Amino acid sequence: MEFICITGLISIIAGYILDLIIGDPYSIPHPVVAIGKLVAFCTDKLLCKDNTVQEKRRNGLIMVIIVECACAVIPLCILYLVYRLDVAAGIVIESIMCWQILAAKSLKTESTKVEIALEENDIEKARFSVSMIVGRDTTDLDAEGITKAAVETVAENSSDGVIAPLFYMFFGGAVTGFLYKGINTMDSMAGYKNEKYIDFGRAAAKLDDIANFIPARISAFLMVTSAFILGYDAKNAWKIFVRDRYKSTSPNSGQTESVCAGALNIELLGDAYYFGKLVKKPSIGDAIRDIEPYDIHKANNLMYCMEFLMVIFIILLKSGFYFFFV
Repeated sequence: MEFICITGLISIIAGYILDLIIGDPYSIPHPVVAIGKLVAFCTDKLLCKDNTVQEKRRNGLIMVIIVECACAVIPLCILYLVYRLDVAAGIVIESIMCWQILAAKSLKTESTKVEIALEENDIEKARFSVSMIVGRDTTDLDAEGITKAAVETVAENSSDGVIAPLFYMFFGGAVTGFLYKGINTMDSMAGYKNEKYIDFGRAAAKLDDIANFIPARISAFLMVTSAFILGYDAKNAWKIFVRDRYKSTSPNSGQTESVCAGALNIELLGDAYYFGKLVKKPSIGDAIRDIEPYDIHKANNLMYCMEFLMVIFIILLKSGFYFFFV
């Protein structure tokens, strides 16, 4: 237990630093891409238009089982073998895994492309850049809509792509981190409430809601704290969080989106197009001022501060656990 606690902590810290500095180089094969390919393969083989509702739901559950087994067994076997051969090598491999599970730097990089394009008044480039990080239709978005989409994505993924992975890595290192990434990837690819996926992706979407329930709320509190540290409007962040956190269609994404809207004194969400269909959404926050491209930068500042606080929290908890049991 002590060994797992120490090696896991070292790997999480190393993974955090690697992601902070390097991010996700396009030249390096990424395991999350492999998870996505597995989800796409399962969808292609298991989702048929002629299936009944029950068959689609059953096949969707089969996909969840296949993907989660792969996400657990493969990293577990690799780490078991490497740690048995050499502890130092095991820490290196697990650190790399933890690095690839986190997505803070890549989220900042991709959202900053949107910010730069908006500041250059290149709307087409901004639409293309934001289309890389959101699931909605971006064809007809104006500058305000593009900025909102980018800020919302950073706010939501501050939990999904940063705090939630760290939360699960706290319990079992890279293995539980990859279990979470499998859930999150399935939801992002098949968890839509449209005609094609509403039944097949039901199990993946429900599992994602469950997996993110605690991390989303931890993320909200970390974001309020970060707003205070950064000198944003922490008081309004808490006010909007309490008032609007359940206005999103997701039980979890609204937690951080509401805090972000309050901290920046802007309005987020509202109606949006997905797969050519208008989805009605209530607004979150108050439009105390107009949203602007620099708000993307501010949202990223909140995300990085949240991540730092979470890593410090993990260090304190794991260190306390180690010294208590030693």
